[in-house]
Amino acid sequence: MSFLVEEIVKFGVSEETVALVLMLPVVATFIAFCRQIIGIRGLGIYITSLIAFAFVETQIKYGIVIFFVVLLSGTFMRFLIKKARIQYLPRMAIVLTGVSFSIFLMFFLGRYFKIEGLRVISIFPILMMILLTERFVAVQIERGQKMAVLLVSETLVLAIISYFIINSVYLRNVLLSWPIASLCVIFLFNFALGKWTGFRITEYFRFRELIDYLSKK
Repeated sequence: MSFLVEEIVKFGVSEETVALVLMLPVVATFIAFCRQIIGIRGLGIYITSLIAFAFVETQIKYGIVIFFVVLLSGTFMRFLIKKARIQYLPRMAIVLTGVSFSIFLMFFLGRYFKIEGLRVISIFPILMMILLTERFVAVQIERGQKMAVLLVSETLVLAIISYFIINSVYLRNVLLSWPIASLCVIFLFNFALGKWTGFRITEYFRFRELIDYLSKK
């Protein structure tokens, strides 16, 4: 553990909090890399990062359950009031009311079936998950159901991988031992990543026929 981290811990901030703060740019960099180089879009850095950290708080198995409860209940409520002529914000308030009821019901079922893992979940990871609902509904409206499902699926994959990155003991030790050096490396890597102008990996498959045609000319 570095001198800086030791001083912060002595101040009263837990080592876990410091590690998670240092882990955030690592997760953001991973998501940016997947977008720029591989071509996996998801719903952006913020939503994906929040879901990944929510998984850390809830444990991955319960986090995924909450993820689908939030997503399915939000989608159901949207279709339920789809034909109602009301404005966007009241509509979203109704959708979130349905999501809250679904989570409330999930806790009740957890009590009935004695699922202890649900008992210790706090409100904050749930709120992080609920942010997904509004974004998902917005994408459905703007780009259609198929694209919304694709982006959410990519977001889930990225969040799960990010969860394992956050829980990496080796990476955590590196960040706590050399926090400044680690952040500098991350900064330089992202700067170089931002200069990338080539094809993404998925685009090679998407435009394979065009690339083959141009290469033969």
